[in-house]
Amino acid sequence: MTKGLYITSAEPYSGKTIMVLGLMEFLVGRIGRIGFFRPIIHDDRHNDSFINLILSRYKMLQHHETRYGCSFETASDLLIEDRQEDLYTLILEQYKALEAQCDFVICVGTDYTDAAVSVELEFNMAMANHLGIPMLPVLKGKDRHITNILDSTQVIVNLLRDHRCDILAVVITQVDPNSRESLLLLLDQVFNNDIPIYAIAEDPRLQKPTIGEVVTALGANLICGNEQLMDGLVRNIKIAAMELPNFLEQIEEGSLIITPSDRSDIILGVLAADLSGLYPHIAGLILTGNFEPAPSIRQLVECLGTKTLPVFSVEKDTFSTAIAVDAVECSIGPKDQRKIAAALGLVETSVDLAAIIDRVALSPSEHMTPLMFQYELIHRAQSNRKHIVLPEGMEERVLRAAEIALFRDICDITLLGDEQNIRRKINTLGLSLEKANIIDPVTSDLREPFTDAYYELRKHKGINKQMAYETMTDWSFFGTMMAHLGYADGMVSGAIHTTANTIRPAFQIIKTQPGISIVSSVFFMCLEDRVLVYGDCAINPDPTAGQLADIAINSALTAQAFGIEPLVAMLSYSTGESGQGPEVDKVREAAHMAQLRRPDLKIEGPLQYDAAIDIDVAKLKLPGSEVAGHATVFIFPDLNAGNNAYKAVQRATNAVAIGPILQGLNKPVNDLSRGAQVTDIVNTIAITAIQAQF
Repeated sequence: MTKGLYITSAEPYSGKTIMVLGLMEFLVGRIGRIGFFRPIIHDDRHNDSFINLILSRYKMLQHHETRYGCSFETASDLLIEDRQEDLYTLILEQYKALEAQCDFVICVGTDYTDAAVSVELEFNMAMANHLGIPMLPVLKGKDRHITNILDSTQVIVNLLRDHRCDILAVVITQVDPNSRESLLLLLDQVFNNDIPIYAIAEDPRLQKPTIGEVVTALGANLICGNEQLMDGLVRNIKIAAMELPNFLEQIEEGSLIITPSDRSDIILGVLAADLSGLYPHIAGLILTGNFEPAPSIRQLVECLGTKTLPVFSVEKDTFSTAIAVDAVECSIGPKDQRKIAAALGLVETSVDLAAIIDRVALSPSEHMTPLMFQYELIHRAQSNRKHIVLPEGMEERVLRAAEIALFRDICDITLLGDEQNIRRKINTLGLSLEKANIIDPVTSDLREPFTDAYYELRKHKGINKQMAYETMTDWSFFGTMMAHLGYADGMVSGAIHTTANTIRPAFQIIKTQPGISIVSSVFFMCLEDRVLVYGDCAINPDPTAGQLADIAINSALTAQAFGIEPLVAMLSYSTGESGQGPEVDKVREAAHMAQLRRPDLKIEGPLQYDAAIDIDVAKLKLPGSEVAGHATVFIFPDLNAGNNAYKAVQRATNAVAIGPILQGLNKPVNDLSRGAQVTDIVNTIAITAIQAQF
């Protein structure tokens, strides 16, 4: 399984670049194919500097476009149009395209330069959850007291936990070297080693811009000098306004000297000081003003060529140039080999990179957002294309869902109904359903063989040929027979008809799988950050203990088939051995039977709902249970409890409820709620197509 992690800043200029470099350096040679991804970059028409740094250093061959989700401009447009889900989907699809090519992906969040900090942090937290990868937040410790750093760390950890993000570790950069050990000791005491927290000391080599960064920021022109010195650090700025003898005394290590272009004495004096070796190293010389140095001075400077320090010219005046240089933000570019080496050394001596990667492997994300779940549904359906029949061919929602299914290449589609009326409806709605197959059960050539098959199946129930012939005009019976005889791989219906209209033909024709005593149903409850399975909430009013055990096992297998680890809670009004009575005894017996039948599955019962879903409650009511507090599959004792529970959760949390999904039939047939939206129908079509793959 592809793994990844999401590195995000908690504020602007936090120093996340050095962590990215450290992790990349550690992974190269240890993992075959490493991916690098950014959800949003500033401008997709030009290469992102962060992506270029990684591609340049690690010689990655993937095209730049596969390395990011979208541009800031595109993201802004979607958010202005209140299309947040479309933005997440766009980024998720780009990430998945890269993930498919890699063994591990490092995702780096936004730069906090285009929006409010709270907005960008909220986005990064949501995006990490949608991608299903743990977060590694990076905080800045520069110019902060230990207590302030501690408070900031607690705030970000609590915020991430409130958003149910998986926290891999926390890294604090630019910490005062004199207080680093004290800070780490205090952090260990507060967090009790619950989360690995690392502190990286501040290093002047990473806090100062290089000559190259200054030149790029100012748009300066190189007059002469050694270009290999462009990675030299600008440790201080000196404006040469005094006489040369006095100014030479002011030169310090790494000085960037700024002087007007007509100060020939300063120009010659600085060049001489640099060549003499008697003065501290000079980083560079910038000549200001919109005029050239004297011809004799320029000729001398040009003759020196690459023998001296870099000399540049700018059009701005000296004061404006000094302000512009002071405003240059530090970064690490592809050619900043000294900075890269310094960054790697800091990370490697301050952070246990092996432990971080081990935590990725040992602690996969427990969360799955609805967006992730729906994405996986569609792509799993696409991987092995099936054929789904939709009997309600005249219903607008069904037609719109069919169009999306065909556009997304989820499956082949057959619509049932009067062909002329269906095509007229399609034209009225302006849909593109040319690839859909349309069959009228009344006039179809399949009606005769379907009649014969149905007669053979039901003649022991008193059905004659004429009755069978008439039955095959019914949209649901005809669609079910298509699935039964292999003309389709599954059926989805119920948008305008009752559950009984959908499942009665399935019980009569398709029947149950061998060894299955009961057909049941589940709902996929897509909450904000996870997907739960509820069963049975639609079919069986009052199952026996044995039937309840079968429902639990089948629901666990359904969850497993759709990428959800089955931790099964069999629900009642009592937890463990604390309660007695016929209802709780039935659940207790059912749990015991299910455990005996499938000892490989994690099944616990009876459990109250709060003990099943809440870790803190579980510790009190059933300590030591692998299921309590972590349940993903919830089995309700009867239809009354299950149906009310799923609707209550759906309305109270705005959850997306996909279902009911039938389980236990020989061919997949699934029912829709009569209030189903187009997205619900598309999801159910995809689920049915996936069931047909088993």
